[in-house]
Amino acid sequence: MTSHLVSGSRQRAEEVSDASSVVMGPLKGYHHETYVLALPNGRQTVKFREPRAEILWFDRRCFTSEEDLLRALNGSVTRIPDIHDVAGMGMQGFIEGRTLGTHPWRGQRVSHSVFDQIVDLFQEMVRITPDRLLGVERRCKEEDRPKNGDTTGFLERLIIFTEKHVYTKNHDEFAALFGDLGVDGKSFARIRESAKGMRQRPFCLLHADLHRKNFVLDPHGQLWTIDWELAMLGDPLYDLATHLYLMRYPADQERRMTQEWIRVVERTRPGGTDGWENDLPLLLDFKRVQSVFTDVIRTSLSLCEGTGFNWAALPWAALKLQRILDNAAEPLGLEGAPSHARIMGALVRWNRVLGATRAARAGQVPERVEPV
Repeated sequence: MTSHLVSGSRQRAEEVSDASSVVMGPLKGYHHETYVLALPNGRQTVKFREPRAEILWFDRRCFTSEEDLLRALNGSVTRIPDIHDVAGMGMQGFIEGRTLGTHPWRGQRVSHSVFDQIVDLFQEMVRITPDRLLGVERRCKEEDRPKNGDTTGFLERLIIFTEKHVYTKNHDEFAALFGDLGVDGKSFARIRESAKGMRQRPFCLLHADLHRKNFVLDPHGQLWTIDWELAMLGDPLYDLATHLYLMRYPADQERRMTQEWIRVVERTRPGGTDGWENDLPLLLDFKRVQSVFTDVIRTSLSLCEGTGFNWAALPWAALKLQRILDNAAEPLGLEGAPSHARIMGALVRWNRVLGATRAARAGQVPERVEPV
């Protein structure tokens, strides 16, 4: 039964499907409100997605349309969503199965079959050179498209995006919180200095977001790769670094994935692994630093969702940030992560100031939050 209070996205999904009974959702997702629609033929289902209102985007997007990219990749990358034209819109086919982010794989080693299919995916992507995607419209500016092989320039543009659109753009609202956690913008300069000696590698297609929730294992054991929205053209080693950081493999599987990546990339694109010994740790450091700035903002805002401050979630949020800060302590120039109590105090103080500021703008009395 459909609630009387439905979102605009759900209403539009029902209009497209022409029957609310065939709509499932909303599915979990940070950037989009997503519903699953059954096509009239009854044999296929598709995803209807619309961007969520008032969310913060922390990742640079390269291609104008994910659906157009998937069309271009059809036949070159196996097990990606098909695109179906519905009511004049291109919609992605819905993949039946469960993600690697669900039990029993979460935070654990993946099976040999899944592991091998991920290696195959890397090999398929490294074959796709920038010239093969010239027909797919891109949204990134010219300065965000470094010359093929310029890995230092590629990383510099990612640093600039995080520095400008995550740290600086949100500085007024989060500066005090970052300061309480011992974090500032100097870490960007440290990464830049280290990047000066990076080796050149030929560019290729990158998914740039290969984590457990973007892999779907179907009932036949085949692994599908979804959510290509952050795909870009660039340094192949960056895709490996992002994957290793997000997947949290056990140490032995992380070593094996690195070795297998080297094997298939060098065989497919000679020179694609040049300098990996020195550059992979550097790229992993960037991912750790990037995660600090994005997750501090996301996690703190999550405590303010709803009608008031979420005290029950505060200890968990502080523990999450403590782990992230500890993981990034070296590239951030920290001796270690702040204590759990200090992080909780910083979050409460930040919320108190934020609540007072927002209430003042609205002419209201802020919710009382006990001092810490």
